[in-house]
Amino acid sequence: MNVFQKLESEVRSYSRSWPTVFTTAQGSRMYDEEGRSFLDFFAGAGGLNYGHNHPHLKTELMRYLAADSVVHSLDMHTVAKRRFLEAFQRVVLGPRKLGYKVQLPGPAGTSAVEAALKLARKYTGRQTVIAFTNAFHGMSLGSLAVTGNAAKRASAGVPLAHTVTMPYDGYLDGRVPDFQLLERMLEDSGSGLDRPAAVIVETVQGEGGVNVAGPQWLCGLADLCKRHDMLLIVDDVQMGCGRTGPFFSFETAGIVPAIVCLSKSLSGYGLPLALTLFPPELDVWAPGEHSGTFRGSDPAFVTAAAALDFWTGEGLEQQTAAKGDLVRRALRSLANEHRGLVTEVRGRGLVWGLAFAEPARAAAVCRAAFERGLLVETSGPKGEVVKLLPPLTTTERELDEGLEILARALETLAREPSGPPDAGSGGGVDSKSAGDQNHANRKLSY
Repeated sequence: MNVFQKLESEVRSYSRSWPTVFTTAQGSRMYDEEGRSFLDFFAGAGGLNYGHNHPHLKTELMRYLAADSVVHSLDMHTVAKRRFLEAFQRVVLGPRKLGYKVQLPGPAGTSAVEAALKLARKYTGRQTVIAFTNAFHGMSLGSLAVTGNAAKRASAGVPLAHTVTMPYDGYLDGRVPDFQLLERMLEDSGSGLDRPAAVIVETVQGEGGVNVAGPQWLCGLADLCKRHDMLLIVDDVQMGCGRTGPFFSFETAGIVPAIVCLSKSLSGYGLPLALTLFPPELDVWAPGEHSGTFRGSDPAFVTAAAALDFWTGEGLEQQTAAKGDLVRRALRSLANEHRGLVTEVRGRGLVWGLAFAEPARAAAVCRAAFERGLLVETSGPKGEVVKLLPPLTTTERELDEGLEILARALETLAREPSGPPDAGSGGGVDSKSAGDQNHANRKLSY
């Protein structure tokens, strides 16, 4: 461990939560160099929806590499890119009647968001973008400007301008009708709100605390954007590729965003790949106006095309819904059992969160879970939510196992007379792992 502490920057975070050296991974499990097994309910922060080293994806990737195929190509035409684009059109866009063009903006989710913001401003000729409370869209400057978290925004070191923040669904506990403030400001020339170019939203705020926007709220937002000539951008970086059930998280609301941002599990194998999707009329880019050295990763095209095989039938979406219902019922049972600790269960599909009255308690649960062989992180503005992001391919037996470990971790915490000292954060920033080895043997009843 000394080499990491000596040479790696202090900016590292997850390694503080899980202080071990991992060596191999398969499916929903990771293994460290001491031979310990960990159930992974983190899944690369949502970048591994199909688990670690899925055999089908691995076979396609190894075959491609063994043939000395092109690995790096920027935006040149390659066979790998053609196969991916054809598969994406055939499996994703075509059946949903989405006439989007595909931009390869760079390797990461924040690359897709940056491209979306730039394109919206270029197309409309306006600068202001509406974002929402507790949003997270990435760590580059444009993405930080539409992110809500104060600590992350402060890391920019410069003013973050040309954005206005509005309440997310449920932020005001229903005391004010949806979009009343935003609508009034848009209609009032004295409000000080410049006419916006776009609105950017996550259908489920993962880093913001697993806050779920309802279909009616999303429909209302889409209608508001249409009436006021604003482009609706859906950031589907973490919640897309089936995390909430359908391939796109906005499908259940019946809306069609002007721009969609995808990344994380798009490659299916943890390889960097991002897309920005938009209709042809928005494609006003000049050649090379938004570019990057790693915007065309051919190995990622190979695994991304192979990952679309998961979506050639209806099985995965239905399985995700069933597994999500299993997790929901188990978490509600835990919440009822620990009413003094847990305040709320939030989630959809296979993204779920347990909200705690005291943020330190959430961090302590994550540490105790790690000691028992489960990887989970915290989220929310104060790290008050234990977030579960198991791979979509996790078996029901593995879900039961992970939920039982979580239950034991909660039991240990409930026996403590007061909040744990120096709790830190369980998964995001400046966190450290500790916890006892006391294993209870109680079966969850759903």
